Amino acid sequence: MEKSKIGAIFKNNIRQYAMIIALLVIVVLFQILTKGILLYPQNVANLILQNGYVIVLAIGMMLCILTGGNIDLSVGSIVAFTGAIAGQLIIAMKMDVWLAIVITIAAGFAIGAWQGFWIAYIRVPPFIATLAGMLIFRGLTNAILRGLTLAPFPDSYLVLTAGFVKDIFNFPDLKLNITSLVVGVIIIISYIFFSIKDRINKRKYNFEVTSLPLFILQILLISSVIMVFFYWLARYKGMPTVLVLIGVLIIGYTFFTQKMVFGRYIYAMGGNETAARLSGINTKKVLFFAYLNMGVLATITGIIFSARLNAASPVAGTMFELDAIAACFIGGASAYGGVGTIIGAVIGALVMGVLNNGMSIVGVGIEWQAVIKGMVLLSAVAFDVFSKSRAKA
Repeated sequence: MEKSKIGAIFKNNIRQYAMIIALLVIVVLFQILTKGILLYPQNVANLILQNGYVIVLAIGMMLCILTGGNIDLSVGSIVAFTGAIAGQLIIAMKMDVWLAIVITIAAGFAIGAWQGFWIAYIRVPPFIATLAGMLIFRGLTNAILRGLTLAPFPDSYLVLTAGFVKDIFNFPDLKLNITSLVVGVIIIISYIFFSIKDRINKRKYNFEVTSLPLFILQILLISSVIMVFFYWLARYKGMPTVLVLIGVLIIGYTFFTQKMVFGRYIYAMGGNETAARLSGINTKKVLFFAYLNMGVLATITGIIFSARLNAASPVAGTMFELDAIAACFIGGASAYGGVGTIIGAVIGALVMGVLNNGMSIVGVGIEWQAVIKGMVLLSAVAFDVFSKSRAKA
């Protein structure tokens, strides 16, 4: 009986478990191929700094995909455009950094509202509307920067997203960032608390749960991974600032999509838009929100990436939309909408990030890197299609 329960739980979450297993296999593989370099403390921190933008974009892209398999092709251009706005305000006009960031995010809000209006209320297909946005905002970026790179940003701007969290405990003799270790312990305690609470609630309503030994094993494995991760960060410079931002976004959007009514509306619309509309859900508002939100997160990415480059560049954000879309589908999003999680998008982004970093260290050419990533994406979507066809059979 217990085996059948475990099998049912695995079957219902097969894509999520498959991607976690795939991520672990890829990490182990490149750890061996790179002779241990992949998981050097410095390289782990670099993985976060180099791929933070993909995670933020993937979170926003996941909401668009959930509404019915829709995508946003304009996010890379929005990243460049909003980075150019920040550059003009901070570097050229010497504006206060915080005021410039507020204005830049407001511009991203307006961009998201503009695209959401055309898609949700005029019913222009998302592919066409965002393709137009890709061209418009890339052109505006070149107009603002006149085809030139604007640099450098002041240190007060760089530290927001490209720096590291200061160790408040300050024990230099230990040669460890104690703040990172403390944060890791807090996250583990929170994870254990909410896992136990969720298990109790499921048993209360007679939902299927794994056996207690398997549950304890899961807790131990995930807690160990979290602690090792923060220990590696502690051995270098501590937590990158962007990791704090990513953590807040993951927690916030996971709560929004899983616990809030409007978040459930997004899944309902992706499952069957007509049924959702007939049940009283304002599907236009849901679709508008998804693209409004994408505009804001693309702007945050623009700030992160311009700080990472220490420049506003007319070629920034090139192909970022494809990285975000690939991360979502690799992480378990359905090409038909209505299926996917924020954690899945993050896992997908990490798969892409580890592949990029590992292949670069090993010395795989850029052309073959593209081939491998394309095959991974194709396999993920094919797995979704195959799973759907089997479920219907």
